[in-house]
Amino acid sequence: MQKKEKPAVFLDRDGVLTEEKGYICSEKDLVIFPYAAECVRKIKEKGYFAIVITNQSGVARGLFSEETLEKIHDRLIRETGVDMVYYCPHHPEGKVSVYSKVCRCRKPGIGLLERACRDFMIDMRNSYMIGDRSSDIRTGQNIGIKTVLLESGYGTAYMEEKVRPDYILNDLREVVQIL
Repeated sequence: MQKKEKPAVFLDRDGVLTEEKGYICSEKDLVIFPYAAECVRKIKEKGYFAIVITNQSGVARGLFSEETLEKIHDRLIRETGVDMVYYCPHHPEGKVSVYSKVCRCRKPGIGLLERACRDFMIDMRNSYMIGDRSSDIRTGQNIGIKTVLLESGYGTAYMEEKVRPDYILNDLREVVQIL
């Protein structure tokens, strides 16, 4: 019997599931919102995958290693129940040469979402991209899914460029209500 596709809620990490604190360089620096695990549980109950899509240029900038980042993300998976974390370690102006490049995976590029689609049977027509920055919204728009801008991180007060998300909500708790 073939598995059926189901939609995904793609979640940015910082400002969505965790406090926006600049570069998170260790597990102890990661502050998960107290409501994050409950929201992830509800997202999954509603029939969605909960998948994190995050730019982590601190690797390219030499602030922390991929091994450290993977430990941080292991904790995020354990404590919130997200299905998977995909990250982009690149930045065109990075100090670590192997990560200093332009790539398709750095948001607003769609490479991480394409990877998730290869790993999971995702119904993209009914999926969402949730974030707190214009690059998150542009990522969702670039792949053609619904977008939600949250005020729990940078939000509308710190937009790098003008974007028009489908929804502007306070935090992840409100997202669960619109699914």
